[in-house]
Amino acid sequence: MLVVTRHRVDPAAAPEFLARARATVGALAGRPGCRSTYIGRAVDDATLWVIASVWDAVGSYRRAIDSYDVKVTASPLLAQALDEPTAFELLETGDAPGATALAADAGAVAVGEAAAPVVPTDLD
Repeated sequence: MLVVTRHRVDPAAAPEFLARARATVGALAGRPGCRSTYIGRAVDDATLWVIASVWDAVGSYRRAIDSYDVKVTASPLLAQALDEPTAFELLETGDAPGATALAADAGAVAVGEAAAPVVPTDLD
């Protein structure tokens, strides 16, 4: 699972934002299931920053953001992100192409509401 939050940061506030972002990725990186964390800034727009992390599964990420350390350290900064989707299923990686796909009814059926031996995906 890939989690990406984008942030608009005034250039004057960039040093403070970077310090808070470092604390955020440090808190996330210390949680079970976190594979990697990143801080980035757009090369063509110095006011646009990104904090990204890769997780074993959505459950690992949800448990991480529910932990005390992440709530105190990371949540205040993550809550200031641009209002847009942040969690993404990894469909292709360099070492595991075609590793996964969403069920065709993923947008309509919640976890635990339905089960079947085989469910077609949105990519079938």
